[in-house]
Amino acid sequence: MADLWNAKREQARSAVLPLATRMRPRTLAEFVGQEHILGEGKLLRRMLEADTITSILLHGPPGTGKTTLAELIAGVSKRYFERENAASVGVKRIREIVDAATKRLEYEGRRTILFLDEIHRFTKAQQDVLLSDVERGLLTLIGATTENPLFAVNSALVSRSTLFRLEPVPEEAVIAALRRAIADPDRGYGKLKLEVADDALSVWAIKCDGDVRRALTALEVAVLSSAPKGADAAVIRIDRQVAEDSIQQKAAVYEGTGDGHYDTISAFIKSVRGSDPDAAVYWLAHMIEAGEDPRFIARRLAILASEDIGNADPRGIMVAAAAWELVERVGMPEARIILAQATTYLACVPKSNAAYVAINEAIEDVRSARTVPVPVHIKDGNVRKASQMSVGGMKAGGQAYDYSHDHADGLGRQDYLGVERSYYRPTDRGAEKAMRELMEAAKKVRKMQ
Repeated sequence: MADLWNAKREQARSAVLPLATRMRPRTLAEFVGQEHILGEGKLLRRMLEADTITSILLHGPPGTGKTTLAELIAGVSKRYFERENAASVGVKRIREIVDAATKRLEYEGRRTILFLDEIHRFTKAQQDVLLSDVERGLLTLIGATTENPLFAVNSALVSRSTLFRLEPVPEEAVIAALRRAIADPDRGYGKLKLEVADDALSVWAIKCDGDVRRALTALEVAVLSSAPKGADAAVIRIDRQVAEDSIQQKAAVYEGTGDGHYDTISAFIKSVRGSDPDAAVYWLAHMIEAGEDPRFIARRLAILASEDIGNADPRGIMVAAAAWELVERVGMPEARIILAQATTYLACVPKSNAAYVAINEAIEDVRSARTVPVPVHIKDGNVRKASQMSVGGMKAGGQAYDYSHDHADGLGRQDYLGVERSYYRPTDRGAEKAMRELMEAAKKVRKMQ
């Protein structure tokens, strides 16, 4: 009787499980995507085949299979599997897991995998309890996070783990997962007379943004909300429009400290630097839709205007400064237009990093080389009368300051550094071409003195 009751309880719980949970892969063969770590000859595949799993950190966007992969790893390795959420597990619970793992190893010879979801929420106290046992191999730790572990996870855990990034699942793999759910008679909809158009599958595969769980949820919504139609009332038909209706607009996978934040701003800056306004505007739109602070974008444009454009177009920094000021004054949603104007302008002007390179090289010289004394003839004579009073000044045969504007060409004739150095090397692009010609003329005049 007890067994019958337990079976009914299990059946009741299973009946309400979402499709995405029911269709969770049970074997590596059912797992879709992540060929870069699970394909033949790839590192994680080799670790699994040799049963040499060490502590690992799985990171990547939602719905890419981090939790599922952890469970499959536990199954393949035949180790005992403990699953906890780092946000809710306490020190007491960790000690219980460690004690149980110790006994299991001593009495059964079986090792334990501890899977910690949201491992970026792991506290210092939790880490202190767990670290030594992870280091000794008593526990194999598998952590999962949507954030970049190098920024979000304690460095002690990162240093003891192998990092694997899971990428958004390709469209064809998402479609394969959807077809398997449609055909599976036990966990999916194989017992229904279900007809799903190919373009409906394509809609879900595209709009889910590589999130298999979201695609399966859309399939489930479409099936549950579609009444059988037509002469054969038992058939459920899902076309493109039904698929569109069943999957809502997805919020961008983007957090202030996560991969989305760093990756997208990187793509944005590199697109502007690469003179591709179309790509730059796309990444700008992505950040705006994700809720990025427009002041952050304006700040990065200001940096780029000096670092990557510089004197090739001196107006670039003025455009960036104006955009930053107007973004502060105007605010969203109109600030998007200001950012778009600045972005497209900066993407389309000549580029130069000569000023950026110059200051970096000069700073390195100041830090690592002997300090260069200020030549006497360009010291502040009004304050210290340096040119008259200093040893080596005019009274000792030194030079007087030569006023550049006294010459018809306006070029200085003196040595202004005292040592031979070349930091600023203008390009032949944009306004820097004229600057380079002027510098060459000035150097020629100084050598003639």
